[in-house]
Amino acid sequence: MTERTPPTVTADSPIGPDVDLDTDDVRLPDGTRLTGQHADEIVDEVRRRAGRPSLTGEPAVSPRIAFRVTPDVRDRAAGIAAREGKTISQLAREALEARVAGAERRP
Repeated sequence: MTERTPPTVTADSPIGPDVDLDTDDVRLPDGTRLTGQHADEIVDEVRRRAGRPSLTGEPAVSPRIAFRVTPDVRDRAAGIAAREGKTISQLAREALEARVAGAERRP
């Protein structure tokens, strides 16, 4: 049996009228009836969880910084990240955080 990959859900994902919750009796795993309001709450929760978690631990979007590097720097960074079991983003974030922290300590 092949594993089913769930579809990606984003804030723009269309949610269609698959069932009429006013007439169809749909039950949740705990046995309670699924209502339109509860379905809307579930959809909102799924959409909030879409994407990567915030770095702050709060339900907020983490700011992004993008910059260019030479292919050599990218390849070397990928090697370092792989050896350390990290992503290039984690490696870059750590380097930038260390640089910012060092600058803040200087008078």
